[in-house]
Amino acid sequence: MGRTTGAAEASASGEAWDLRTARSASEPKEPARARGAHRTARWRRVLLASLITGAVVVPLSGAARPEIPAPAPAALAAPVTAATLDATYAANRANAAEASRMAEAHGNRERAAADRAMADPSRHFLTFDGRGPGLATEVFGDLAHADRVAVLVPGSDTSIDTYDRFRDGARALYERLSRESPQGTRTAVVAWLGYETPATVSTTVATAGRAQEAAPELREFIRQLRAVTGQEAHVSLLCHSYGSVVCGRAASHLDVDDIALVGSPGTGADTAAALHTPARVWAARGGDDWVAEVPHIKVDLFGTTVGFGTDPVSPSFGARVFAAGGGGHSDYFRPGSTSLANLTRIVLGETSEVSHG
Repeated sequence: MGRTTGAAEASASGEAWDLRTARSASEPKEPARARGAHRTARWRRVLLASLITGAVVVPLSGAARPEIPAPAPAALAAPVTAATLDATYAANRANAAEASRMAEAHGNRERAAADRAMADPSRHFLTFDGRGPGLATEVFGDLAHADRVAVLVPGSDTSIDTYDRFRDGARALYERLSRESPQGTRTAVVAWLGYETPATVSTTVATAGRAQEAAPELREFIRQLRAVTGQEAHVSLLCHSYGSVVCGRAASHLDVDDIALVGSPGTGADTAAALHTPARVWAARGGDDWVAEVPHIKVDLFGTTVGFGTDPVSPSFGARVFAAGGGGHSDYFRPGSTSLANLTRIVLGETSEVSHG
C-alpha cells in the first residue's frame, strides 16, 4: 500500500475492472447485496492466497538478499532539544556518510548513493539508521521555532532505497505551507520513516503486526518532538496508506491536534471515536486511488486478523471527509493537487477553508 507502487497496482486494478466491466455487459445483473457478498468472498480468497504465497515466497526471496553493512545510529551527546538540533543534524549526516562508505565498499552503489545524498550538508535528520531497509526522520524548516508542524507517516515499500519519493511529498507540503502561511506563522514538516514498512506484496501488509510494532515508536517520537517544539506548537499527523494503520494504533497516546488519513485501507478501528483521541480526525481518498477496491473487512485467518475494518471515508466511520480530487494512490502530496491544498489548510488550522468530498 505504499505511495510508490500505486501506478503498478492501479494498472493491475484497472485491468481487473475492465474485465469486470466487459463481463457485466453480457451477463444479467445481480442484486446489489448479492454482488457485495460475492465481492467480499472473492477478496477473502484473494487475501488467503496472498498470505499463503507470501508466507512461502517472501521469506525465501528475502533470505537470498545479502545484508548491507552500516554503522549503528549516531550516539548523541545530549537529548534532542531546540538547543541541540544543529549537533543532532551534524551527527546524523556524519553517520549517513559512514553508511555510504560502507555500502560502497560492499559493492552496493545504489544504497551508497542514497546514503551519500542524506549526508549532504543541506539535509537535517533527527534520526538516521542505515542498517537493513533503513530508518530516517528528516526535518524541513525551522523546527525549533515552528508554530505549525506536520508529521508525515509513510505507507508500505518506503525505505532508504525508495526514500526520495517520500521526501518529495514532504518537501511539496513544506513549500506550499511556506507560500500560504499567514504572516508571522512559522511552519515545519517532518518526514518520519521511523518503522520498517511492509512490502506491498507480502503477508504483513494485510495485517496490523507491523503497525503494532511501530505505534510505540511513533508515540515516543511525538513525545520527543514536543520537547523541541514546546506544547504551544500545533502538530498535525498526516498518515498515508499503511501509515494510517500505524497512526490508528498509536492515536490514543499521541499529543497531536489533527490526524489526517489519506489513501487509507482502514485503521483497525470501527469509528473515529474508537481511536480514543482528542485530535480532529480527517480522511480523504482520491478518485483514482486503487485502495477503493480493497474490501474494508476484518476476518480471522489461522488466528491472524486480516484487513483493517471500516472505510475511513465512509459516513459510519465519522471522520471529517475532505476532497482529494481525482488523483491516485501516490498523488496526495503532488504539487497543485486538491489533496495537498486541503492538507495545507488542515496543518495551518484553516479548517473552514477545507473543501469536502
